[in-house]
Amino acid sequence: MKKILNTDSLGKYVLQGYDPVAFHTESKAVKADPYIAAEYEGYNFLFSTNENKAMFLKNPEKYIPAFGGYCAFGVSLGVYFPVEIDTWEIIDGQLVLNYSQDIKKLFHENTEENLKKAKANWQKTIA
Repeated sequence: MKKILNTDSLGKYVLQGYDPVAFHTESKAVKADPYIAAEYEGYNFLFSTNENKAMFLKNPEKYIPAFGGYCAFGVSLGVYFPVEIDTWEIIDGQLVLNYSQDIKKLFHENTEENLKKAKANWQKTIA
């Protein structure tokens, strides 16, 4: 299975330089420290604390965003859009992001079906 992750506009960092662990542990988007970094399967992640970095390295798959960090609603339609960090939410233990707040609302008009479609499309992408 290949890893495909959405990176910032420079192609450098996943989650636009936000700490992937903090979404789960602090229930908010936390801008990471550029000096606390880790590479995982060729992708760069930044963290706000060394503790969060250690948690990530212990179980990276837990903290990698659903659908590679692409817009969940877009993936449900078979397209890959960038995201706004403030659309984040944890669904079934995974970080889920969307293109915008308006798109997030569309996603939630039928969350279960949209997740099902997104998961099916994502499996085709990473196979």
